[in-house]
Amino acid sequence: MQNLKDHFNILVGQSGGPTAVINSTLYGIIKAKKAFDQITGIYGMINGIEGYLKKPMVDLGLLSDEETELLKTTPGAYLGSCRFKLPEDYQAQVYRDIFARLEADHIDAVLYIGGNDSMDTVARLSEYGARNHSPIRFIGIPKTIDNDLIETDHTPGYGSAAKYVAASVRQMVLDAEVYAVRSVTIIEIMGRNAGWLTAAALAARKYPEDNPVLIYLPETDFDMADMLHRVRDLLSKRNSVVICVSEGIHDASGRLICNLEHSTGTDVFGHQLLAGAGKVLENKIREEIGVKVRSVELNITQRSSAVQASFTDVSEAAACGMKGVSLALEGQSGVMVTMHRQDTPMLYTIEYRGTKVGNVSNQVRSFPLEWISAEGTDIKIDFMNYLAPLIQGESFPPMENGLPRFLYRRQSV
Repeated sequence: MQNLKDHFNILVGQSGGPTAVINSTLYGIIKAKKAFDQITGIYGMINGIEGYLKKPMVDLGLLSDEETELLKTTPGAYLGSCRFKLPEDYQAQVYRDIFARLEADHIDAVLYIGGNDSMDTVARLSEYGARNHSPIRFIGIPKTIDNDLIETDHTPGYGSAAKYVAASVRQMVLDAEVYAVRSVTIIEIMGRNAGWLTAAALAARKYPEDNPVLIYLPETDFDMADMLHRVRDLLSKRNSVVICVSEGIHDASGRLICNLEHSTGTDVFGHQLLAGAGKVLENKIREEIGVKVRSVELNITQRSSAVQASFTDVSEAAACGMKGVSLALEGQSGVMVTMHRQDTPMLYTIEYRGTKVGNVSNQVRSFPLEWISAEGTDIKIDFMNYLAPLIQGESFPPMENGLPRFLYRRQSV
């Protein structure tokens, strides 16, 4: 161990969009206190690094065993989240303020749970600490339903979201097929630059050529005329056509399909705000083909549904939290926990490691082109070998009066 004093305090933050298992990672971190007797305290920052400068910490050691267990099956971010971009200028006052607060709180390690932008925060804080010879360690723990972080086989949150997408699409397909009239249903699924989540709709099929018959990802250019041609052809052979599209699909010029009828702004990280690709296709199909058509946007339900999360996902999220604590105690900083699938025949196993967070931040892991059909309209069955282990098992929250029981904090301004 390096620089272990009479205390080793860990501060945990959650950042970016939540997932069904982000609190399972928090659970793993809290449970690590029993596994590592060097740890004195584990605290939570409210609303991420942005809220840390404004609000008091939460002593996570005060949670009862029952409350801690509830974290495993509670969606959302128990500590609250933020979307806050640290400045590129390391002379900015915010860095001095953050480190002054960390030192005043006697924090030895900061574990930050999040996606790509959150890893950028970890990279910047660890770099500032290194430049100023700070002993505080910064560890990133992956979280995103988009599955777009590099250096890791997959990310906690993806398996449960993929399971939800596949199950939801399968149910909507059955609903769409009840009438003997020609109809088109468009299902818009999250995915700005990477189509991992939309690709999970492949698992909804009950047999080859089943709905959804068309799946479009942002990794390939979307051709409106070709889509209309395919829909007309399909409707000549079947009554119901279900199409799944990523919210970030774009044409050959790079223009987002959701912007064909209206433009959207950007967030604090400069990312285009996305909404409405499905509605654009709905209007176009109605106008050009004249059949019954509807669009459905799964929206935040993809990341907030914990009623039937993947047991694999819940377990791995907790393990990532434990590994993050281990890396911090080893004296590492500026690293992100990674998951590596082992090549074991007929047995799915994961090894947990760490990689320099600078290798991860500000990069996107796209869905592999070799798993997309040559026409860019479907996903190859080979993808199921990758996806299947991630959606296995069920993790049900305890029920109370017919509804799931979750752990929550009362919100305050």
